[in-house]
Amino acid sequence: MEHSPDPTPALDSLKLARTITDALLEGGLREAVIAPGSRSAPLVYALAEAEKAGRVRLHVRIDERVAAFTALGLSLASGRPVGVVTTSGTAVGNLLPALMEADHAGVQLIALTADRPVELQGTGANQTTAQDGIFPLHVRFSETLSGDVPVPEGADEIPAWLAAEAAQVSGPDADPVAAALREHREHLASTVSRALLAANGFDTEDVEGFGGVPGVAIRESAPGPVHLNLRFRAPLVPDESDVPDAGWDAGAGEELVTGPDGDLLISPVDLTEQLDLEVSELHEARTVVVAGHGSGPLPAAFASALGLPLFAEPGSNARFGPNAIGAYPLLIGSAGGLGEDSHPLAGRIEQVILFGRPTLTRQVTALLGREDLHTAFHQPEPVAWFVPGNRRERPVEELEELAVVAGRGPTGWLTDWQRAGHRAQSALDDALATRHDDVGHPGALRTGQLVATTVAGPLVLGSSSVIRDVNLSWRPPTAPASVVYANRGLSGIDGTVSTASGIALATGRRTVLLCGDLTLLHDAGGLLIGPGEAEPDLDIVVVNDRGGSIFAGLEHGEVAGRPGMGPVVERFFGTPHAVDVRALCAAYGVQWAPIDSERDLIAALGLGNPVRGRRVLELRSDRAARPEVRRLVEQAVRDSF
Repeated sequence: MEHSPDPTPALDSLKLARTITDALLEGGLREAVIAPGSRSAPLVYALAEAEKAGRVRLHVRIDERVAAFTALGLSLASGRPVGVVTTSGTAVGNLLPALMEADHAGVQLIALTADRPVELQGTGANQTTAQDGIFPLHVRFSETLSGDVPVPEGADEIPAWLAAEAAQVSGPDADPVAAALREHREHLASTVSRALLAANGFDTEDVEGFGGVPGVAIRESAPGPVHLNLRFRAPLVPDESDVPDAGWDAGAGEELVTGPDGDLLISPVDLTEQLDLEVSELHEARTVVVAGHGSGPLPAAFASALGLPLFAEPGSNARFGPNAIGAYPLLIGSAGGLGEDSHPLAGRIEQVILFGRPTLTRQVTALLGREDLHTAFHQPEPVAWFVPGNRRERPVEELEELAVVAGRGPTGWLTDWQRAGHRAQSALDDALATRHDDVGHPGALRTGQLVATTVAGPLVLGSSSVIRDVNLSWRPPTAPASVVYANRGLSGIDGTVSTASGIALATGRRTVLLCGDLTLLHDAGGLLIGPGEAEPDLDIVVVNDRGGSIFAGLEHGEVAGRPGMGPVVERFFGTPHAVDVRALCAAYGVQWAPIDSERDLIAALGLGNPVRGRRVLELRSDRAARPEVRRLVEQAVRDSF
């Protein structure tokens, strides 16, 4: 029997859940993903009532990790807080990978975990563990809430304390229990509000204001995930006579939430706006602009305004326009511009201006690490991954100041880079167009190029090899046709299918995920969506080379060439498999189609072939051929110098 250990007033679990739900919705939450479980039932019933009233849209996933990454994708695409609900026990631990990614990517993922009441803690009760503060390193806010009215230490006579509190707040004739419960509800709502503020990048702190009046100080911080741990005591289900209370009914008139927001995607018009920098005089400098992941289109406008070459990762969403340089990693070279494999222009760089987070290439890392260069980083607001003093770039908040640092490109600086980029890109294109792998299909690099060029709409790139293939091969378009997403907070392959599903659901648009076979297999559970659930319009293009190819391009590729080491590297890093992807899709009820040629791929992804629901497009690739293709491409680009 579960009961409060003290004779203090307490909200029952349904009232607690409704209070939490109301506060979440008032704070901007419009979607949540629910994993099944009994202890979380009160919150599920409250959210279901809200969905019936049109206040929230819910999704159900049986796997908590899948649920968390689906919620992450929903938030990533919408820019809004999205909840993920779990029961107690190991279910909570399954949220950690998504919370870690959300932490480093600044995504507003709201973990709503059910817990057992305090009297069951430490008793060996089933599915009961220490959940209070379980994610301290990866959330912006963490609090455990329950229906029990908190009583201060030393309050020996609880009824007398309640009466005194009620008299102070509501007058001498107030009902002490009702007053205590009302105040507790206000506390719960305030705590939820603070959690959502923290998720949005605002820390709150209680302070003593003017004249001793209590107040709240708010300061800007990095947005990210938060955790609300909710202790629910039985009964966990509503009884037949239970009806929503007045607080619940009051919210039913809000705008209905019936589907995705049609304005979530950035339009090409917004992306190509000109930047008007109010700077009177600028010095000349051989500066380049690097657009890392998550920077948005601003670097393209900045580079255009100052006449500077732009090196933009796909996930920056700044890879467009005449200043964007194609095949830039091969122009920079392995030593950041100072090596034999670098284009001569790279050795003449004097300054680097960084937007966003660079995550993809060792060439850019080497460039930013050059001690002979001045480097600056645009930091208009706090970000989770950047701690001042831990990187050598000078953080600059205002664009005008950043323009003064960058200067204007001298005559010929941009055109020389454009010419070099055009030659390199053309050489790369020619090499890829004439080179297919040993199974007769377009290779991985060519596939990445075709997907990036063909897709018009949301494009999700799996971490590992495919996003690097796109970064190397994608010719910058004149104007953007797609918005690129990727889990680059920690760059893991886990949860990629689920993240893409969330993005597709949030945008309401046909979304394309390009990934490798291991990425698909790692999140195969993300293919499971129950009947009656909203199904995303999602194409998953899988480059299947029956294992992991990224390690061949790292130091392990050299190790594999040593006597007797090839089998070791293949087993532990290549991780070969023989999964039948077609059968896997059939098991989950997902459409499958083979891709045997470039024509097949373009036809499948083209605008003239609208497909509803989910589809896996499998392209078989020869993993052993990848290093040779890479060498041919690199040589072709170097020959263009």
